[in-house]
Amino acid sequence: MIGYITLGTNDIERAREFYDALFLEIGGKRLIDDRHITLWGNDPTAPFIGVIKPNNGEVATVGNGSMAAIWLKTDAMVSILYEKALSLGGADEGGPGPRGKRATIFAYCRDLDGNKLAFFSKEKL
Repeated sequence: MIGYITLGTNDIERAREFYDALFLEIGGKRLIDDRHITLWGNDPTAPFIGVIKPNNGEVATVGNGSMAAIWLKTDAMVSILYEKALSLGGADEGGPGPRGKRATIFAYCRDLDGNKLAFFSKEKL
């Protein structure tokens, strides 16, 4: 159902560098790239994620309660992306581990603009 999600940024080049390095870990590449938006994915026919400078010219802000969740194939990839995000300057919001009553592994962080990201595994769903 979801086609793509965008996260606001006030520094498009810094955001591009962060996500280029982060998504390299899972084979993600830029699918759309122009002066105010970049979208990454593994397959142009599957959902993707991007960063964007707001079209209205206002400052990008973080949505309270908003989060982009990135679904990964294995528990190990959750840890890899979480650690990569932190090494790129992202902020910790909760390290890898099971959440709730499921055995599914989740990890949470914030990107350089403060947007919240979740990484979770398909392995035990």
